[in-house]
Amino acid sequence: MSLTDLAVRNAKPQPKPYKLTDGDGMFLLVQPNGGKYWRLAYRFLGKQKTLALGVYPEVSLSLARLRRTEAREKLALGVDPNEAKKADKQASRLAANNSFEAVARGWMDERKSNVETGQYDKTLARFEKDIFPWLSKRPIENIEAPEILAVLKRVDSRGARFTAHRVRSEINRVFRYAIKEGFCKSNPATDLVDAIPPAQTTHFAAITEPVKVGEMLRAFDGFGGTFPVLCALKLAPMLFVRPGELRKAEWSQFDFEKAEWRYLVTKTKTEHLVPLSRQAVQILKDLQALTGDGRYVFPGARSKLRPMSDAAINAALRRLGYDTRTEITGHGFRAMARTILHEELEQKPEVIEHQLAHTVPDTLGRAYNRTKFIKERRLMMQKWADYLDQLRIGAKILPLQAAG
Repeated sequence: MSLTDLAVRNAKPQPKPYKLTDGDGMFLLVQPNGGKYWRLAYRFLGKQKTLALGVYPEVSLSLARLRRTEAREKLALGVDPNEAKKADKQASRLAANNSFEAVARGWMDERKSNVETGQYDKTLARFEKDIFPWLSKRPIENIEAPEILAVLKRVDSRGARFTAHRVRSEINRVFRYAIKEGFCKSNPATDLVDAIPPAQTTHFAAITEPVKVGEMLRAFDGFGGTFPVLCALKLAPMLFVRPGELRKAEWSQFDFEKAEWRYLVTKTKTEHLVPLSRQAVQILKDLQALTGDGRYVFPGARSKLRPMSDAAINAALRRLGYDTRTEITGHGFRAMARTILHEELEQKPEVIEHQLAHTVPDTLGRAYNRTKFIKERRLMMQKWADYLDQLRIGAKILPLQAAG
């Protein structure tokens, strides 16, 4: 007699395993611990074999019968259902290893030691938000250009054109990694270089008019936030380093006797020197009394073991009433210094570019030595700090030649 759902559900464990048959070799094996396992007994090439069909109740009676039918069909074709099951599992494992997500994570793991933690996290976030939901389980060798284009258009349609281009570039690098590792033989992302219109280049908002710079510096004096953030606000335009480098500054990197700050530029992985003006040294010494017992010059608000949030400077600027999209941003202090140092203080462009830690080639295409112009840079940084002080107090700034 065939089994019923009620009979399967009410089957009780006994001291020894026992079987409840359903016909055509299928039976329910009931274990002493209460486990119920579907099995199919069959013969193949003269040998008696057993095929596991699943575990009750995850596999119902009707599903177990369907699997029995499929196994019988394989036997009729001369295929051992156990071997077919092993082959299917192997194919699934290969598909999982060759899936776009598995390969993409492999690429990210390979480059993880060569990029900043923040950059790695942002890349992973882009994949999880914009790519994995549509491509994650697809075998990478089966992905074609139209599928990738659909991903790019989806990102672009929300007004994130820069992100769309970045996503295409990162997908391209995943395929290059996949080809290197033998997961696929071609890269469909290379055909999509111009598939999305070019993104319009925009620059970080910056104030470059001396009078408005003076107004901003006076606004800093009225800042009502924490003292470390106030010090960061004052040092940001004075030192004009990248915001991430300022917020991650460590006390061990500073030498007050030499009046200099040495650190590794995160973007180029090269050492950089920032000569410190008298004003900068004084601000740092005042702050050292508060945070000098820790690692970071600007520790986080919640934990001294982490640096200040990357949003702290922009948040402070907004608190002072500045629009960080159209007026000034933490990164905009670099453009502000570059413009005014050249146009108002008539400093040499190559000296400014060195102090900005830019890679500037000479006429032969060689990158300038970052240790050059140290004397000029020291003089420039002090002149810049003095100039900012004059702007802040509203003094009349005389042209450089007239002042000389």
